[in-house]
Amino acid sequence: MTAKYAIILAAGQGTRMKSKLYKVLHPVCGKPMVDHVLTQIEKNDIDEIVTVVGHGAQKVEATLGTRTQYVLQAEQLGTGHAVLQAEALLGDKEGMTIIACGDTPLFTAKTFEELFEYHKSKGTVATVLTATTDNPFGYGRIIRNEIGIVEKIVEQKDATKEEAAVTEINTGVYCFDNQELFHALHQIKNDNAQGEYYLTDVMEIFKKEEKIVAAYRMKDFSESMGVNDRLALAKATAVMQKRINETHMKNGVTLIDPATTYIDVDVKIGADTVIEPGVQLKGHTVIGNDCHIGAHSEIRDCVLKDGVTVTASFLEEAVMHTGSNIGPYSHLRPQADIGEGVHIGNFVEVKKAQIGKNTKVGHLTYVGDATLGKDINVGCGTVFVNYDGINKHHTNVGDYSFIGSGSNIIAPVQIADHAYVAAGSTVTEDVDAHDMAIARSRQVNKKGYFDHYPVAQAAAEAEKAENK
Repeated sequence: MTAKYAIILAAGQGTRMKSKLYKVLHPVCGKPMVDHVLTQIEKNDIDEIVTVVGHGAQKVEATLGTRTQYVLQAEQLGTGHAVLQAEALLGDKEGMTIIACGDTPLFTAKTFEELFEYHKSKGTVATVLTATTDNPFGYGRIIRNEIGIVEKIVEQKDATKEEAAVTEINTGVYCFDNQELFHALHQIKNDNAQGEYYLTDVMEIFKKEEKIVAAYRMKDFSESMGVNDRLALAKATAVMQKRINETHMKNGVTLIDPATTYIDVDVKIGADTVIEPGVQLKGHTVIGNDCHIGAHSEIRDCVLKDGVTVTASFLEEAVMHTGSNIGPYSHLRPQADIGEGVHIGNFVEVKKAQIGKNTKVGHLTYVGDATLGKDINVGCGTVFVNYDGINKHHTNVGDYSFIGSGSNIIAPVQIADHAYVAAGSTVTEDVDAHDMAIARSRQVNKKGYFDHYPVAQAAAEAEKAENK
């Protein structure tokens, strides 16, 4: 079996992005561009992958981790020079090597596979992945002879008028006989408009040596889109988003308005789930079957089991179990764990709290650093007071308890099963099972106070006028 290698070019700074973030690390649908490229290459059972880094090397390596080896291109002297940096790792090995750029996030594993297979079937020293487009400006042109064999690749700045009119373009992806590649790289020169060592110049070297270069023309030009500025980043994101949304719909997910639904590439969604307009599903979110995600909800790195309903709410790093629901206008913060059948109403915030089966937290409530049992009712305006200014403290509330509206539960405190907290209480001590806690001052009515109120005279005159 022929060995397969891959080199990813990720050394450029990307000055046209006008960003502190290095170009290949700009995200497309939730994943850095270079990660998209690596992920698709990995699916082809590659024996060794080498990523050429330069600007932002440490951050690129931190992003990709141990999934690839790394070599440093200290000076940016062109694509040919960049590939040559991998010689110490790959130069003497037999096999096929695919080369791709870290700023081309739309290539698919299938395209890379087809390129490998085409190259192998033709038995050539090099195969260029090409595409055709009505607007080839900015791309290298594929120049063929009269019988269709690739003669050379001409960069935009070096192209003659006739060459610039060619509509078959170089996508920047190649497959080489590995040893032939490094043999030719030592012969390229930098006598061109950019003063750089072009990888594409190896094609003319192969031609002089009477070695055949093939070209595999892919069908979908959009895959070849490179990202050099924010405009291209937006276009690539739109293409990727359309691809993601169509995949989910084919798998049985209903997107009411795909054009306004934003789903990151690693999100998983079960069948018969309905996604309303304006929804954003981010990170590694997993949504089960038969869920309903209401308009303008944002869900990031969460797990939603089957039959969950989210109405216009923001969820991050939280879990919602089967049949639970939330919203509108509520917020689950990290480590919120919402049990089966739990109701989280409107304007509720939950942070680092576990809420048991069938408990109801209706509205205008904060639950932080707490464990709530099953079948509890938490009244409107309740606050779990978890922070003393220095440390966070935990509260436990037992099964079948009742927390009256407007209560402050000041942690640390234990409220047992079947306990009752009267509305308006500030609870600072434990409450035993079947007991009721009342923690509020006694009501005092001041007789005739209204008559001394500053607006009393105006109110009296208004009332007198109404009665005439």
